[in-house]
Amino acid sequence: MGNSTKFLSFVLSAYKNVGLLKYLYFAIIIVLYMAIIFANTMLIVVISMERKLHQPMYLFLCSLFVNELYGSAALFPFLMLQVLSDTHVVPAHYCYLQIFVLYTYAVIEFWNLAAMAYDRYVCICYPLQYHVIMTSNRVFMIIMLLWIYSFINFIFTLYSSVILTKCGNIMDKVYCNNYSLVKLACSDTTVNNYYGLIGTFLSVGVPVGPILFSYIKILRICLRSSKETRQKAISTCTPHLASLINFSFGCCFEILQSRFDMTHVPAVLRIIISLYFLVCQPLFNPVIYGLNLSTIRQHCKSSFLKKIHILRMI
Repeated sequence: MGNSTKFLSFVLSAYKNVGLLKYLYFAIIIVLYMAIIFANTMLIVVISMERKLHQPMYLFLCSLFVNELYGSAALFPFLMLQVLSDTHVVPAHYCYLQIFVLYTYAVIEFWNLAAMAYDRYVCICYPLQYHVIMTSNRVFMIIMLLWIYSFINFIFTLYSSVILTKCGNIMDKVYCNNYSLVKLACSDTTVNNYYGLIGTFLSVGVPVGPILFSYIKILRICLRSSKETRQKAISTCTPHLASLINFSFGCCFEILQSRFDMTHVPAVLRIIISLYFLVCQPLFNPVIYGLNLSTIRQHCKSSFLKKIHILRMI
């Protein structure tokens, strides 16, 4: 056991001295962040303002877009500040807050996608009972529970990491990460490993159940239904599957590069891999849903034309 102390800050060592290129990186980050804010906010506003879109599928989408803004707010302003900084020192309390937000963002994303899969299952397999089963109150209850559950689920995991005795404060990351925090410990981390396994199962393993169940049922219905039913199922399920696959791959990349020795991989590639699920998903979801769902496209177009008309009147 090495010398331990109570660290009031952490150092992120993955940042390299890139000279004037830091201004280019800053510009790229701010453009990405503005695109995420604009796209997700626009879709939230459209769904909120249009009464025709106050249906279960769009309410779940609204929750998904809010989550993209929630996760991005903990990452992008932080990245912009760190890219321009020369020290890359993060106060401990902010580091813990960032870990909490980014991990709960990931948990909410998985559970929201699981709820959306169940919604598609009910819609396709029980179309006549759909509005009886998926009432507005039930949908709001599901959304509220998945957010509250995600917050409570990670509190114990983070607390067990925070109280560990640490012998260092240098993380080889560009943002604060719970596994990197645990690796700094010079005390027993058995409890943390158990919490990590249980937390991963509750966050990822459990949502996979309703997703697999829903799509197996949908596939069975499609195989013995008309061509029109199959086309409807494909059109409504394709964006969801694309979003689920994109996010799952991103999380797998991050887990693999965190848990295994990746020193042979170029540093830039390691950074891109670790940021993939936090950067691409908030951009990917508005695009895939905005482009594939004709109802959202039409309402976005009509809202845009109304704004242009108002500006011309002024």
